[in-house]
Amino acid sequence: MLDPQELYQLADELPELGRPVLLHALSGFVDAGSAGRLAREHLLDTLDSQLVATFDLDQLLDYRSRRPLMHFAADHWESYDEPALELHALRDHDDTPFLLLTGPEPDLQWERFVAAFKLLVDRLQVRLTIGVHAIPMSVPHTRPAGVTAHGTRPELTVGHEPWIANVQVPASMTNLLEFRLGQAGHDAMGFAAHVPHYLADSEYPPAAELLLTSVSRATGLLLPTEDLREAGERVRAEIERQLVDNQQAAAVVRALEEQYDAFTRGRASNLLTEPTPLPTADELGAELERFLAEHHNKDNPKD
Repeated sequence: MLDPQELYQLADELPELGRPVLLHALSGFVDAGSAGRLAREHLLDTLDSQLVATFDLDQLLDYRSRRPLMHFAADHWESYDEPALELHALRDHDDTPFLLLTGPEPDLQWERFVAAFKLLVDRLQVRLTIGVHAIPMSVPHTRPAGVTAHGTRPELTVGHEPWIANVQVPASMTNLLEFRLGQAGHDAMGFAAHVPHYLADSEYPPAAELLLTSVSRATGLLLPTEDLREAGERVRAEIERQLVDNQQAAAVVRALEEQYDAFTRGRASNLLTEPTPLPTADELGAELERFLAEHHNKDNPKD
């Protein structure tokens, strides 16, 4: 294997970190409701940050499979959205330092990237790594959002009930990092927030709030969530408004509520797959999807 240390470059001056927690929220894998993206952007927008390390994406990214955007203006190319895989140092509301890895999931050299990541974990004396993302589930938005927790030791997930016994899924860097770190004797864990499947393609702030709350409970970090909570309340209120005029969608939500309640009482097996009697996500109606798209555009006029 080529020297994994050549994949990254540390900043010339590193902040005092103690034994920090390291969060990683990479893009490219399943992230229903854009919850992982919303969580990482919220942290970077809300808290002061300092760049700690950058990775050489030319060795890790397949640009043709995930082409970055270029901006054309009248008669010239104005800018290029250059992708970056970066490690940031932030401080929570109690001034406790922690690390956040952001950027695209590597397409290439997975094991070499894992080796480089482990070098950084050792170099920066990281005590715990946590990956965050979200998955679509057959759950209604009217019930408390759930989260699947997993870790390299049972003690790391105390207080979280499993939502499913066994399942085989395509690998992701988020989950491979946890697995390989566990093999190397490091503490690592992850949280996957549950997003109603009919909202998986829209921004869903309640799931992002849940991810940060779960991280806070697991680590003691005081992470900001108020803005995400308020955004989630607005989204829920608008969904309810749409359901008043869409009886088909309202019927689906009621069916999901019944299924969810049965599951929590122990009468259902799992919520990862949709039961046969339930309609698909498309059957929730064009009105709901159109509203969510318009809501996103109003909040993000530059998109």
